[in-house]
Amino acid sequence: MTIEEAQQQVDTWIKTVGVRYFNELTNLGILMEEVGELSRIMVRTYGEQSFKESDKGKDLADEMADILWVLICLANQTGTNLTEAFQKNMEKKNIRDFNRHQHNKKIH
Repeated sequence: MTIEEAQQQVDTWIKTVGVRYFNELTNLGILMEEVGELSRIMVRTYGEQSFKESDKGKDLADEMADILWVLICLANQTGTNLTEAFQKNMEKKNIRDFNRHQHNKKIH
């Protein structure tokens, strides 16, 4: 599936099953909640905190997909073509960071 296809699938689902998009600020809040849920799993899986009973059954991939879903909703609502935005972002990084990390002693 392409990013463009994902944007279309989300839009179709929202307009049929979901009735309508939540407003942009509500979706921004939901995005922050979802990032927090991902953070909780990451901290417990790769960090030093232990899992709580309420954390069990949470799936890292599913939490990442939740974030992607809400990000796609926001992109659709704001008229952002994520394919174009991502391509431009990669170009920016390739120009700006061409040698930056190769000479970073902190990561070698």
